[in-house]
Amino acid sequence: MSDAAFSPPRPILYAERADKKKSPLDDHAAKAIAYLKVAGSKRRARQLAGIERKVTALDGEMRGLSDEELRTRGRHVSVALKRQAGFPEQVVAETFAVIREISGRLSGRRHYGVQMVGAYALLRGYLAEMATGEGKTLTAALGAATAALAGRPVHVVTVNDYLASRDAELTKPIYDWLGLSVGVVVAGQSVEQRRAAYACDITYCTNKELAFDYLRDRIVLGQNGGNLRLKMEALQGKRPRADQLRLRGLHFAIVDEADSVLVDEARTPLVISGEAKGEISTATAEEALGLARSLEAGKDYVLIAAQKRIVLTPDGRERIASFADERGREWRGVVVREELARQALSALHLFHRGEQYLVREGKVQIIDEHTGRVMPDRAWSDGQHQIIEVKEGCTPSARRTTIARMTYQRFFRRYAHLSGMTGTGRQVAREFWQVYRLPVVTVPTHRPRQRINLEDRVLATDNQKWREVMTRVKELNARGIPILLGTRSVASSATASERLTEAGLPHLVLSAAQDDAEAGIVALAGERGRITVATNMAGRGTDIHISDDIEALGGLHVIMVERHEARRIDDQLAGRSGRQGQKGCFQAILSLDDPLMEFAASGLFKTFCHMAEPVMGETAARWLLRHAQRRAERIHAGMRRDLLKSDENQTRTLAFTGRPE
Repeated sequence: MSDAAFSPPRPILYAERADKKKSPLDDHAAKAIAYLKVAGSKRRARQLAGIERKVTALDGEMRGLSDEELRTRGRHVSVALKRQAGFPEQVVAETFAVIREISGRLSGRRHYGVQMVGAYALLRGYLAEMATGEGKTLTAALGAATAALAGRPVHVVTVNDYLASRDAELTKPIYDWLGLSVGVVVAGQSVEQRRAAYACDITYCTNKELAFDYLRDRIVLGQNGGNLRLKMEALQGKRPRADQLRLRGLHFAIVDEADSVLVDEARTPLVISGEAKGEISTATAEEALGLARSLEAGKDYVLIAAQKRIVLTPDGRERIASFADERGREWRGVVVREELARQALSALHLFHRGEQYLVREGKVQIIDEHTGRVMPDRAWSDGQHQIIEVKEGCTPSARRTTIARMTYQRFFRRYAHLSGMTGTGRQVAREFWQVYRLPVVTVPTHRPRQRINLEDRVLATDNQKWREVMTRVKELNARGIPILLGTRSVASSATASERLTEAGLPHLVLSAAQDDAEAGIVALAGERGRITVATNMAGRGTDIHISDDIEALGGLHVIMVERHEARRIDDQLAGRSGRQGQKGCFQAILSLDDPLMEFAASGLFKTFCHMAEPVMGETAARWLLRHAQRRAERIHAGMRRDLLKSDENQTRTLAFTGRPE
């Protein structure tokens, strides 16, 4: 065999951090340290601020270099980064100065000081909290390019395909100048396209596409995916499994909108499913739905809406058993019949059209509750999807069963270097440390914030709320002020649209049903007299530009009509106005009929608010809604903890079979 025909295998064919064994003592220690990490946020921010001075000191020198000299300087800093462990501050400062000058020459956009501080935080393995509109795209490019010049494959992870493609396109000229390759992974690509994208120095991708590609790699590797075995296969004549993998491993990740990816979406496990034997027939699904409609809430089952669970009572189990005695073989077995009943109850009471899914062309398509986007290639497993299809009068598809499963928490902890950015990280700073060992650093804004936050209005009923909203919208629209109406769900957006139509107010609606036009609609929301209705998460990452005459009117006015289950997402909606020191205004106009108020004893609290209104005004109602939101936040935090604990227990239980993905 000639030297040209032989190339030795890479030292590590699939790099990733191994899962660490934890004891109960480790959890307690992590909780205690988390408080210290939160308290040390300001100190870390002061330590990072020095990078701006060092980069600025090199600015004159970089401006004096020719294009070829600047390229040569880029190669020199790359060698320096590869020779030293970690990211030494002086070398990082020189690298930042080179990249900043390149960006300035290519597009006229030179990195601000706060963007340099944010990028340095990424290299230090921190989570940079940067206000909405502070330029996280350029910040990520600065960190990603530096890490790639150090020889580390970089994944820039964001929440949707549009942002991944847009950010890669915007920053590609910088990477090209530095001699770095950039790839994009989006839905609908072939395996070859994905493999080529992951082979690039820097890969832009969504959290879902990345995590599912990793799970598919784990299926290929199976139990015998050790590095030594992969090297041995590479030396043999047969096609090694390493050539069938999509990724090169988990080296360096920058997670944009980290609170959405690492916290909000961490309540749902990642599941790869395949077609299962024994499809649910339409007749069986209709029988299950008929049974579910006959069961009485409180007597036969308990609905725990906050946890999205149905619990059968002893009476309910007896009724289901009696019903099954008169049915065919699909109702045999206690576990099978009770699961059918639970799924039918869930289809009726937990899964609602316009909120959890849409029906398009005779098919049920899931709506991602965190982004508001449709996921046409996703399906609920174990027969749930088919029962919902029958409920909506659709032809049931093939039943799915789980092949591989993992949580986001366990996936992202496997990166050798994990970092991230978000506009709202302080509220969950302890969780970021306890789960991901990510300290949060608050980066100051480039310009002072001018947004005005008006006091919340909380009305007694939904009708009163919408009347108040329409009055406010008409008043602002008459003055030409652009308005963004923020809702919680697609169904609520439809209600808002109906109210605006009745009031004779032209408007645009942005929801999961129009995901292709999302960025364009949001970008135009700052035009004079424009009224835009959007879910709280829609258009995230897209700038809303306003002209000087609009700023003279007070800027974009954002009105929130429902609280989200997390205060962070409400804050992100508010952040749509007043970006980069511009003027803006935010106000919440709510009601006690808000979906967050659907909990036990809420009726008693509402009565108290009505009685207290003559004395306290809307103060009691505002407190009650905030209490309901904090309650939802606690429940969801508990769900994330339980899911992670369950995942870790499964890992330990099945350790004797290899990795349990």
